[in-house]
Amino acid sequence: MAWVVIVLVAKGLKLENRGFEIKAYSLTYKNYGVQAALTKMLNRTRRGIRVFADVSVIAGFLMMGFAFWFLLNNVSNYFVEPTEFSELTVLIPGVTLTSSASITYFLLSIPIVLVIHEGAHGIVATLEKIKIKTGGFAIFIALFAGFVEPDEEEFNKAKKISKLRVIGAGATSNVIFSFALGAILLTNPLFAIVLPEPILGWMYDEPDGVLVLSIIEGSGAEKAGLKQNDIITAINDINVRTPLDFQKADIVPGQTVNVSILRDGQQLELPIVIMASEDDPERGLIGIIRDNSFAYKPVYNFIEWNNPSVSMFLLWLWMISFFIGIINMLPLPILDGGKFIHSIIDKKISERTVNGLMWGIYGFTFALFGLNIALSYIKSGWFTI
Repeated sequence: MAWVVIVLVAKGLKLENRGFEIKAYSLTYKNYGVQAALTKMLNRTRRGIRVFADVSVIAGFLMMGFAFWFLLNNVSNYFVEPTEFSELTVLIPGVTLTSSASITYFLLSIPIVLVIHEGAHGIVATLEKIKIKTGGFAIFIALFAGFVEPDEEEFNKAKKISKLRVIGAGATSNVIFSFALGAILLTNPLFAIVLPEPILGWMYDEPDGVLVLSIIEGSGAEKAGLKQNDIITAINDINVRTPLDFQKADIVPGQTVNVSILRDGQQLELPIVIMASEDDPERGLIGIIRDNSFAYKPVYNFIEWNNPSVSMFLLWLWMISFFIGIINMLPLPILDGGKFIHSIIDKKISERTVNGLMWGIYGFTFALFGLNIALSYIKSGWFTI
């Protein structure tokens, strides 16, 4: 419905006369003055951009390696350490993004991330004296894309190192931006949920567990003697520090679990029979109303985070910027990683061998990425945010 409105408004405003190309399934904007703007920017920051361009080549290899390590390790965790498996989904408004808040944060974050990504491609191409014909963005119903379009002939004639600098710049800029944003968010309790050890231990005081606000009448929790203001610290030897840890316990209706709690400073363990959710009979509940806030306390409280909406938006912006940067370096045809690998092996072997090797790499990468999505579906169904 939103897409139909966008197309009708675009047609009504005659945006075709202002650089837009409107089709039933896409809206594309092209700007032919991008090169001039990038040249002005480059003249003021040439030395810094040269360093950034060189770093982008090394970072490209590191990000590609990290992406493969993460996906392979995640598949291994599914079978070896299920509680450490990270569920993955593709963010699509209206499909996997269903809450209005999530869609809003996503729509606000994507343009910022795309401008940084494509701007980096463009300014490094300008540094390498590769002409930029156009720059712009495209919307494919619910998917977004940004682009700078270099002169294909000049790009193909450029030195291999120049190509690698241009290709790696986009993803590198996103990851650097996410690091800068992460430094700002280090005092935000929400950010604690994504920090690994030992950084988490350095920056935050760990909560004891999750506070019980009230007990559902007739539930297994009530029958076992769980009380208001108890603090749940573990479920079946799974440590509970935040509300997200409840998902790791993987409880089902009818199951009896051992719930460890803190009550008046004393550690207790209660066997609780899991009840079924009224909304979803296959989903298990302990039978409590819990405190869903994140009780991590920053050690260094430089910034007061009083607005939850701002905190959540910045967390989304960090997440999208970091993962778009990393995932973009996977060697797939539509991603920078595919062009990166192709540029490395091109002209070293025959074109036929290059094409065969690239399709083999594409196939392996797609299968690995798809397996992560499939295992996430097997574990939790088609989950939405």
